[in-house]
Amino acid sequence: MISSLTGIVQAVSLNTAVINVNGFGMLVNATPATLSHLFEGREATVYTSMVVREDSMTLFGFASVDERDVFEVLISVSGIGPRTGLAILAVHTPEEVRIAANTKDTAAFTKVSGIGPKGASRIVLELNGKLVPTGAPSATTATDAPSVWEPQVIEALTGLGWSEKDATSTIKALAKAEPDVVATGNVADILRAALRSMSSANRAR
Repeated sequence: MISSLTGIVQAVSLNTAVINVNGFGMLVNATPATLSHLFEGREATVYTSMVVREDSMTLFGFASVDERDVFEVLISVSGIGPRTGLAILAVHTPEEVRIAANTKDTAAFTKVSGIGPKGASRIVLELNGKLVPTGAPSATTATDAPSVWEPQVIEALTGLGWSEKDATSTIKALAKAEPDVVATGNVADILRAALRSMSSANRAR
């Protein structure tokens, strides 16, 4: 099994990245938050989970071991495939998934595209006892100034295909719509919220 990759990032798209490891271009599926930390031409490390099917072997990459471990627990739930597991982690942090599972918060899982009330109920039932909140603090604290996180979020959004104008206007709108999220200064959380906002705006058009 391939548990991690370290190499030069060759390409980054909306859902995947290609990392050159000793001359081999390894395609990795990942969440927007993970992809936001990958930049073409720079060295990077991702922690991976390989999903083997009869006709394919697919790598899923994560920014941390914690995220990968939660992903592997998620896909152990019947009816939760790797794409859905990745979608859950695109919306929620690993700790948020633990909290939702521990408190039987089905509403948290229905926020993920493709998961309805019945699916959410099954998820919290099967995750019972498998995921326990750690109480770990956020990697990025609320003391981070906007000058630190804002350029990172804009760069991540433009790297995922949006224009700098749209990225900037989304962040400004987010500051009014979700001030608590923006106040944390957490790049991954703000990026998730921005992506949700931009996706909702696209659907409304």
